[in-house]
Amino acid sequence: MSLVPSLAAAQDGYPSKPIRYIVPFPPGGLTDVMARLIAQSTGMAIKQSVLVDNRAGASANLGADLAAKSSPDGYTWLAITLAHAVNQSLFANLPYSLEKSLAPVAHLATSPLVLVVNESNPARSVADLLVQAQAKRLNCGSSGNGTPPHLGMELFALNAKIEVSHIPYKGGAPSLNDLLGSQLDFIVSNLPESSTYVKAGKLRALAVTSARRHPLLPDVPTFAEAGLPGVELENWTGLMMPAGTPKAVIDRVSAEAIKAVTSKEISERVGAMGFTSTGLGPAEFGELIKKDVARWREIVKARNIQTG
Repeated sequence: MSLVPSLAAAQDGYPSKPIRYIVPFPPGGLTDVMARLIAQSTGMAIKQSVLVDNRAGASANLGADLAAKSSPDGYTWLAITLAHAVNQSLFANLPYSLEKSLAPVAHLATSPLVLVVNESNPARSVADLLVQAQAKRLNCGSSGNGTPPHLGMELFALNAKIEVSHIPYKGGAPSLNDLLGSQLDFIVSNLPESSTYVKAGKLRALAVTSARRHPLLPDVPTFAEAGLPGVELENWTGLMMPAGTPKAVIDRVSAEAIKAVTSKEISERVGAMGFTSTGLGPAEFGELIKKDVARWREIVKARNIQTG
């Protein structure tokens, strides 16, 4: 009991030094953009610097493992996506457990994916792209094995009954660069990462993976409208800390992160990029993680999705 006052005092003094916000993807991608917005806004609210630390590699597991093994003192934050829920079944010997090694803090936003091709590609629809796929095996890039773009590609290929050569990259931005350079045939990309290029006319969007058309791309049909109703998928991004972090610290950071992401300024700003702000707290976020880990365990097994 003598430790309680000192623990409370330590939490009352939080944060007393800069915070590291690990992003397990390269700069410029969906997760990085959202993390930097939250770092800036939340850092101002708690009156401390929140420094983004990009640690890409190992299909986003490198940064996640680094965070999971960090001290549970509130000074290490981790940006995660749907990819981390999928990785729990995609990799047999992960050095960390998403549900046991890390604690949910806040679910921040969701976004659909969009099938995009280079503007020089003659395909004007999903049907056109499928004609190309009958003539040759298409190359598709993704932000890494097991990431939402990879899963979107797998769902598309399965429902369309085509064979695709998957080329994983260390993030969405590098894969888009190769699509822009016509080194890839298509990508099922995170919408916030590719919408700017679509609007600029450098890429052409053929279908979105959401249940309804997206307001940023109102003329682009859903996959269901394009004749492939099984291709439905939305990515999400959230914030976690090492398991064992004091509840008071988690609750404070959660409240500030949710306040930031659901504010009019940020929700409108990220909405313009393709995100929909959610702002779920630790309990709701924890339940969402459990459901997605279970859902994708079944899909990975049923569809034999491989890491290589």
